Amino acid sequence: MTRPVTPLLDRIGGPADLKGLSDSELRRLADELRAEVISAVSVTGGHLGSSLGVVELTVAIHAVFNAPADKLIFDVGHQCYPHKVLTGRRDRIRTLRQEGGLSGFTKRSESPFDPFGAAHSSTSISAALGFATGRDMGMPTGDAIAVIGDGAISAGMAYEAMNHAGDLGKRLFVILNDNEMSIAPPVGAMSRYLSGLNPLMPFARLAEGMEAALPGPLREGARRARALVTGQQDRGTLFEELGFSYIGPVDGHDMDDLLAVLRAARVRASGPVLIHVITKKGKGYAPAETAADKYHGVSKFDVLSGEQKATPSNAPAYTKVFGQALLQEARHDSRIVAVTAAMPSGTGVDILAAQMPSRVFDVGIAEQHAVTFAAGMAAAGLRPFCAIYSTFLQRGYDQIVHDVALQGLPVRFAIDRAGLVGADGATHAGAFDLAFLGNLPGFTVMAAADEAELMHMVATAAAHDAGPIAFRYPRGDGAGVDMPQRGRLLDIGKGRVMKEGSDVALLSLGASLAECLAAAEELDSAGISTTVADARFAKPLDAALIDQLVRHHGTVVTVEQGAQGGFGALVLHYLANSGQLDGGVSLRTMTLPDRFIDHAAPAAMYRDAGLTRADICRVVQDAHARRAGRVLRLVPRGGA
Repeated sequence: MTRPVTPLLDRIGGPADLKGLSDSELRRLADELRAEVISAVSVTGGHLGSSLGVVELTVAIHAVFNAPADKLIFDVGHQCYPHKVLTGRRDRIRTLRQEGGLSGFTKRSESPFDPFGAAHSSTSISAALGFATGRDMGMPTGDAIAVIGDGAISAGMAYEAMNHAGDLGKRLFVILNDNEMSIAPPVGAMSRYLSGLNPLMPFARLAEGMEAALPGPLREGARRARALVTGQQDRGTLFEELGFSYIGPVDGHDMDDLLAVLRAARVRASGPVLIHVITKKGKGYAPAETAADKYHGVSKFDVLSGEQKATPSNAPAYTKVFGQALLQEARHDSRIVAVTAAMPSGTGVDILAAQMPSRVFDVGIAEQHAVTFAAGMAAAGLRPFCAIYSTFLQRGYDQIVHDVALQGLPVRFAIDRAGLVGADGATHAGAFDLAFLGNLPGFTVMAAADEAELMHMVATAAAHDAGPIAFRYPRGDGAGVDMPQRGRLLDIGKGRVMKEGSDVALLSLGASLAECLAAAEELDSAGISTTVADARFAKPLDAALIDQLVRHHGTVVTVEQGAQGGFGALVLHYLANSGQLDGGVSLRTMTLPDRFIDHAAPAAMYRDAGLTRADICRVVQDAHARRAGRVLRLVPRGGA
């Protein structure tokens, strides 16, 4: 009877435990690690395809380098699940993206093996160069290794970092994880350039001196492949022109090749090195390999079939509502075009692309370019919709200010994932757009309370040529309201009263309306007559509506799913400057708190933020009671 083989993964408490494994054992460990990641993500959901694509690469890096002294920096972090398993977090991997559990991205506060937090793309090379500079100035850090995808390296920040790194000439390792796919299929000249390199021999070029560290056959293959990549012996690749020693392409699923290259690079490198690794997103799990998106992001799923466990809903997703409304408007107006930054399906513009592909432009992971590109199209007379998640729109803020707002150009910003977004956590929260757009002159800023309102706002934005306009809406399913056949035009800067009362007024902006209406029912039952209004517009404010609420209610509470400095601040500025705060009105603003909120279910995150119906009731009751106390004290004094 044969004794059962103890899984190698059970012996791994950290990267140091990989040092004693043979190359054949490292190959076996990679197989076990892949199975562990599939099993864990089937329970939690998450970014599966990217993590499966880097299993062998992650094992090889940790076997060759010495984390945490050496700094391993994953770009974006979608692919960090194998890394988390190998760095002492296996016992918590099934808490991934759950409340109180592991982050879905690298996070400095979570582990010393996560030297730099990530969730937005194209930051890794800059950060790694910072670590390398710190090392050379005497800080206690070793080598710096950046792992960046082919989609992320197309962004301008990555080029800026490579240009600087080549100029400084510091020892630095950049591993280009080339799976020919970011979230959507990659676009642009860089993608075509890398695709042209893929069919070449395993080692296109090793830096002078590194070749000597390879076994003989590999050394000769590297020299031959160099001529194939460059076209001639004395001409370099793009990366070499930027000052990097270029090695690759390397099969990212061949452990022997990976180990040979990484060992040679680590021993011989004196300056910046780019190692070009070819991987397959979803590698080793058939349902992921055959899926169009390679299981980039999945909900919980059955491991055997790959079938994802969808949560039933009677309401359409906001993203889909936007996409369909945009298609409707585009059918009526040939000037309407859409711009997305590598997220056609995530933003819903794939619906328009399926019908009118020539009117949708995916610029890759390049939000700054997306904004200015849209500005140029608006200046040319088109009606561009720039569809970008709130958290990613932050990356193009200078362009919003300088290239759109300052010039008064009618770019339409469709801002998805507004508010708190659940398992992706603080890095993806759409917390700040109301604040950073609301202070820009000439901007119109709307927020949809439900899916019907979103349709109206798409139509309103399409017809608005008087300057830039934005509308925000949350992640997930709508409120289940009746939907119109087509959106209608809203009066710019005009809100609506949803329910009338006499004691207090709730002035909601956006998707907080449902909680306000629910709170109003509870307040009414407690004897506090409550008005509920939907502002619709953060800018321009509906001054007449605000005046009415202040005039007829002792207490007014603004409620929004955004950070401090947004809608409530604009209302306060208006009331202060119009002298209405002098009249004794009790005013409260309810916003996201002044801190980042960790990942959890959206409902739990809003409880943490203090923006539930119970929180609204508590704030109203406190303000109402305080005002009543002030009135009672003031009456005798006035009578005397």
